[in-house]
Amino acid sequence: VSSQCKILRCNSEYVAATLNLRGSHRDAAFCDALRSYSHCTRKTARTCRGDLAYHSAVHGIEDLMIQNNCSKEGPTSPPRPRPPAPNHQGLESLEICNYEKSFLYKHGQPPSYQHCAAFGDPHIRTFHHDFHTCRVEGSWPLLDNDFLFVQATSSPVAKGSNATVTSKLTIIFKNMKECIDQKVYQAELDNLPAAFEDGSVNGGERPGGSSLAILELSPGRHVEIRAEYIGTTIAVRQAGRQLSFSIRAAEEVAKAFTEEQDLQLCVGGCPQSQRISRSQGCGGRLAAETARALCKEMLPVEDVYFQSCVFDLVTSGDANFTMAAHGALEDAKVFLPNVEKLHIFQ
Repeated sequence: VSSQCKILRCNSEYVAATLNLRGSHRDAAFCDALRSYSHCTRKTARTCRGDLAYHSAVHGIEDLMIQNNCSKEGPTSPPRPRPPAPNHQGLESLEICNYEKSFLYKHGQPPSYQHCAAFGDPHIRTFHHDFHTCRVEGSWPLLDNDFLFVQATSSPVAKGSNATVTSKLTIIFKNMKECIDQKVYQAELDNLPAAFEDGSVNGGERPGGSSLAILELSPGRHVEIRAEYIGTTIAVRQAGRQLSFSIRAAEEVAKAFTEEQDLQLCVGGCPQSQRISRSQGCGGRLAAETARALCKEMLPVEDVYFQSCVFDLVTSGDANFTMAAHGALEDAKVFLPNVEKLHIFQ
């Protein structure tokens, strides 16, 4: 029965309908989206009877309708129109969903790439090679552009600690022409799925659906999402009690945002008020010399990855954090277009 429960599809349709609501019509459009969500859950009620996600969605909708003064009767969100496949002369339609090939065709040269990572307590390496250690508790956007939305949720690494770790990641691949349907990926501690929220492992039934794919490189520990249609690869890892995120994105994609989308940790790093000096890690749960020795085994070069590792071990007392910094460095080796920028020294 649970395999026929379509609640995840209802969830992702609701996320799609409310993702970019702004302006004077926001409230009315929000109510329309909630009524659509409610209608979708009613359609799948019979097959979802024993599903916890279904019951929490139903209660959540009721609460949101009351909070936003939405009436139960009224218009609903129109289904997203499926645009006709454009006719690009000289470029096969399936190659439109291969960013590298179409960029090369249009510009006569391969695209430029940028790299960002968030790992450990959390440490942010921005697209511009800035490096910050943050205290960002709660949910913060790592990316928010025309193609991708990535949100990291953080919680304290230990009771009473200033430092936080990423405990949840939400990645939304936005609907794109004939290439992919909108897809939502969610990872939480001890739950690193090898599928999108709707159970699929690719971009859907559109002609370029295979241009978005999930690969499980190490069960429950390392997942890679390849989005060929936007020239982007994402790695999500769990090491110890934290999640880490790494991305290699085409420069054109990384820069596709408006002034309103100004808070993106991958672009500007963490706000000044949220930054922690890594020297504050001293006097924590593990002696600094012990931490340095453990980190040196995995990270022989004393760069920011090594410094972050020492900070994390001293702060948390958890030796698994050596794996977080090591994993981030391994991703950087693969994702960084310029190997000379691999090591940052501060």
